[in-house]
Amino acid sequence: MAELRRLQQRLRELEEELARERGGRGAPRPRIEAMSAEVTDSNPYSRLMALKRMGIVQDYEKIRTFTVAVVGVGGVGIFFFYLIILLLFDYDKVELANMNRLFFQPHQAGLSKVQAAEDTLRNINPDVQFEVHNYNITTLDNFEHFMDRISNGALEEGKPVDLVLSCVDNFEARMAINTACNELGQIWMESGVSENAVSGHIQLIIPGESACFACAPPLVVAANIDEKTLKREGVCAASLPTTMGVVAGILVQNVLKYLLNFGTVSYYLGYNAMQDFFPTMAMKPNPQCSDQNCRKQQEIYKKKVAAQPKQEVTEQEEEIVHEDNDWGIELVSEISEDELKAASGPVPDLPEGITVAYTIPNKEENPVAEETVAESEESLEELMAKMRNL
Repeated sequence: MAELRRLQQRLRELEEELARERGGRGAPRPRIEAMSAEVTDSNPYSRLMALKRMGIVQDYEKIRTFTVAVVGVGGVGIFFFYLIILLLFDYDKVELANMNRLFFQPHQAGLSKVQAAEDTLRNINPDVQFEVHNYNITTLDNFEHFMDRISNGALEEGKPVDLVLSCVDNFEARMAINTACNELGQIWMESGVSENAVSGHIQLIIPGESACFACAPPLVVAANIDEKTLKREGVCAASLPTTMGVVAGILVQNVLKYLLNFGTVSYYLGYNAMQDFFPTMAMKPNPQCSDQNCRKQQEIYKKKVAAQPKQEVTEQEEEIVHEDNDWGIELVSEISEDELKAASGPVPDLPEGITVAYTIPNKEENPVAEETVAESEESLEELMAKMRNL
């Protein structure tokens, strides 16, 4: 293990040396031990710490105490250099086809995505602490190790991580994360971008309280179809970095709101790029969910809610506004009681509890004949002349 770490460190040094020779970046800035609100050009945290001064966040420096596990380091999963402690999981390698993701660089082709992400993110923000795992979490051995790391991989060893983020591009990995989090009672957020690259979504999943991924699975999962059989030779999913950037942005925003306790955390937020539509909703868990651990978490949540003291709802009488006022203002009806009765008709005999909004007034028995003017053969000019002589 020590030899592997030494080789990884040497690899990073060689990559930095190669980047400098190619006219790339220089040495990264030194790590900052404590975040400062001092407004200087050299302080990378001054604008983030300003959130406290503006009353948005109570304590942004608290972000240093959280540990987040990110599964899938692709178009969405690489936007988390705002966080401080990251566990990265991915088994894929960087390819030239990934260059449209606004993150990986051509000289990193062939490297594992987690290693390339750590190298790049460490240069952007040296304060981030990384733990990278280059493996597929869906295999049996790796799945057990994955569960162990999210159970014990927090800043304080032996404690679970604060949040798991799913940024994967296949249903098999999503179901693996869902299974692990349901078993451990671990809160996580799921995200994804459609194959046509013009829509996406994020979802907060709290085991037992909100719907898990298996509660309302996609058709491919519900029908138990092997998604590998759906892929055709020479055909790949589309990739639009702008859509990925939007989805990644709202995911990171949701993470920060959840961890730092500000604003409204979305349980589900979608994005349709064609209509600029952002649907939002909250989904309750399915009592008949196929995941037994989800059903078990639902029972735990029900007992937790039942144990909480019930708040008594007291009805408050509406206060009469301006019954007496200093200006002597009164509300006076424009019609008298007699006029109101005259304009109303008889109330029909209705069953108890039913009333009418209005009644039809009676027709007058002897209507007053309208006075009509007799026709005249005089012209308009002659009539006007008569009026002038009056």
